[in-house]
Amino acid sequence: MKYQILLIGGNGFVGRVLARKLQTAGYSVLLPTRHLAAARDLRLLPNIHLVEADVNQAKVVQSLCAQLSDQGIVINLIGMLHDRPAQPYGNHFKQAHVDLPRHIIAAMQALKLKRYLHMSALGADSAGPSMYQRSKGDGEKLVKESSLDWTIFRPSVIFGAEDQFINLFVKLTSISPVIPLAHANALFQPVSVDDVASAFSQSLQRVQTIHQVYDLVGPEIFSMADLVRFAARKANKPGWIIPLPGAIGYLQALAFEYGPGPTLMSRDNIASMSLPNVLPSQGRDALTLDFGLARKRLESMLA
Repeated sequence: MKYQILLIGGNGFVGRVLARKLQTAGYSVLLPTRHLAAARDLRLLPNIHLVEADVNQAKVVQSLCAQLSDQGIVINLIGMLHDRPAQPYGNHFKQAHVDLPRHIIAAMQALKLKRYLHMSALGADSAGPSMYQRSKGDGEKLVKESSLDWTIFRPSVIFGAEDQFINLFVKLTSISPVIPLAHANALFQPVSVDDVASAFSQSLQRVQTIHQVYDLVGPEIFSMADLVRFAARKANKPGWIIPLPGAIGYLQALAFEYGPGPTLMSRDNIASMSLPNVLPSQGRDALTLDFGLARKRLESMLA
C-alpha cells in the first residue's frame, strides 16, 4: 500500500492533534513511532497506519519515504527541548533538528518526492544564544537550500490539554504554593496546538504556502510569571512567585539538569529566554492573515 502522508513525530503533542485532523480529512497516513504501545489510541483512527521505526537512521527514513505515493507528502514535527552543553549544540539536538531534516531531504530527492512541511520554532537562528535556537536555525537552513516544495512553521510556546509547558507549572503549583522562578520577565506569545495543527493541514492543499515561512503566535503576550500565575489558577492554587536573580536562576537550572527525573529547566532554556519569544515587530500574524483562524486564547484551557 502507498500512503499519502508520512507524519514524523505523529505520536507527540502536536502530532496527535494533527493526526486526527488528517484522518478526518480522509488522508492515508504512515506514522512511525519508537514504541507502538505508546501510541495505542492512534491505532483506533481509520487511515492511520503505525509502524515501529527509529527515524534517526537515514536508511529507515529512506524506507519510510519509499512507502509514499508519487505525490506523497512528508511532515516533520520532531523537536527536543533539552541537551547537554556543546558547541554549537549537543548531539541530541543535532540528531533531531539537523540530521533528521538532512535525511528526509536526501530521501525525498532520491525518490523524486517534492512536498515537505517542517516544524521549526519562533526564534530559530543559526547564530542564536541557545543550542536549541542554533540547531533549529541550521535545520531551517537545510530545508530552505533544498529543491523541495517546502513550508516552514515557527510557533511560539504551544499550549493545549496535553502540553509539557503550562501543565508542568500546574503540577509544580499543585505541589508547592511558592515557585522560585528564573527569568520571570521573559516574554512568550503562546499559541494553541489546534491552531498550529490547522495551519499544517490547510497547507496541504494550498500551493501559495510553498516556500513560505510562517510565524505562529497566539493573540496575547505573557511573561513567564504571568504563565505561572495562570497555571496556578488552573490548579486552583495560590501560586506565589519568587523571582530569582540571574546567577541563582542559572544555578537552579544546573541543578535541574543533573538532578534525578526529567529535566524541568536547563541552562539552554535560560539562554533561549534571553530573547522575547514573540512575533517580531515587523512580523506577520500568519494564523489570522494567511490561514483565517480566530486564534484561541490561553483562557480556553480553563474551559
